[in-house]
Amino acid sequence: MPRAPTKKRRTTTRRWPPSRSRLEQLIEEAITDAYDESEQRTAFLTLIADRLALPFETKVLDMMVTVEQVNLGMADDIVAICRRGKKQQAIPILDLPLPRPRPAGAEWIEAYCRWVRDR
Repeated sequence: MPRAPTKKRRTTTRRWPPSRSRLEQLIEEAITDAYDESEQRTAFLTLIADRLALPFETKVLDMMVTVEQVNLGMADDIVAICRRGKKQQAIPILDLPLPRPRPAGAEWIEAYCRWVRDR
């Protein structure tokens, strides 16, 4: 009987954590055409959603969860939509522990974290 194909994990091959200059490049790319803080946050959301390899698993409060998507939260922050079984929870992406190896595109989360800290 043929085996089902295994799902290949897409992980980042870049240096971790990204260098300061790399983060500055990513931030500049994200906010170049955004005029205010709300547009800049939306630009980061778009880039994270487009470039982050989803879904991936990570541990939150000692429980394995699957990060299925990213979205804007109620407080106009970027959140990761995490699932465990039938339960789903939005976790601020600033608080999301990333697994090792990091999923491809995780440098965009790191760039967003730096942007939030520096503004």
